[in-house]
Amino acid sequence: MLQQTQITTVLPFYTRWLARFPTVDRLAAASLGDVLKLWEGLGYYSRARHLHEAAQIIVADYDSLLPKSEKLLLKLPGIGRYTAGAIASIAFGRPAPIVDGNITRVLTRLYDLDGDVTRTATKNQIWRLAGELVPATRPGAYNQALMELGQTLCRPAAPQCHRCPLAGLCLARARGSQLDRPVRPPRRKIPHYEVTAAVIWRDDGRLLIAQRPLDGLLGGLWEFPGGKQEPGETLAQALRREIDEELGIEIAVGSPLTTIKHAYTHFRITLTAFHCTYLAGQPQNLGVADHAWVDPVDLDEYAFAATDRQIIKALTVEMNDKPPL
Repeated sequence: MLQQTQITTVLPFYTRWLARFPTVDRLAAASLGDVLKLWEGLGYYSRARHLHEAAQIIVADYDSLLPKSEKLLLKLPGIGRYTAGAIASIAFGRPAPIVDGNITRVLTRLYDLDGDVTRTATKNQIWRLAGELVPATRPGAYNQALMELGQTLCRPAAPQCHRCPLAGLCLARARGSQLDRPVRPPRRKIPHYEVTAAVIWRDDGRLLIAQRPLDGLLGGLWEFPGGKQEPGETLAQALRREIDEELGIEIAVGSPLTTIKHAYTHFRITLTAFHCTYLAGQPQNLGVADHAWVDPVDLDEYAFAATDRQIIKALTVEMNDKPPL
């Protein structure tokens, strides 16, 4: 949960998670839908899918016990070099290195490394140095201390060199290049996309929702179907095309419900949701994992991403504001 998410955000999710899944067996036995629902709002949903899959492997192949070695940990879904090293050193006392953003900053300054830290060669160099430095005794405490040093003193913009216990050994400090380390390429312009979503109504008052493919962005979550506007299309044209491609049905696009601006890690979107009417065709899972016709009052039973939750909020407000018949 702490990967790419702050501690203050994680804490309530962590507490609820342990209450629901106190053991790896309980997690392994849960449905993916239940897991994603409990993770809802935490973001980076592949973490939840990997955690669920890893729990099932641990129960089936390791007698419900987390493996202790880096080699075996790396075989589990969602566990890379950093997580494997953290678990091995902190939980099991193995002398395994870890490298995160804080440690990268500390080591590139300590050794005054001028290589681009996004390149494989420099990454491998940093991992090699981290491996050479990690002690055999209390490696977990050492790794945590190194991360803490980067977080509290070896800061990106205002390093507290005068307070740093490694000041006398730091080559970047000696050469005055602290603020030039670590070296990263110039930031690319973040792309922006116009996206549209359909709140599709059937005559009986039910709505059509779709489950996103498990191997894509926000995989396994439910959504109001739609997609990205292509050049030359209006939003309505894009929506009709996307619904045909994903579900094989025909719709009539009606009035807009809400417009939402949202930022992901590598791109931004402006999402416009429209009320739509179901016209013809039997829904098929062409570009989705599953679909369901649901009563609006039951939407809360499904796990949605943040943007779709905002659509539900707008829909709820609109429905509550309608005068009784």
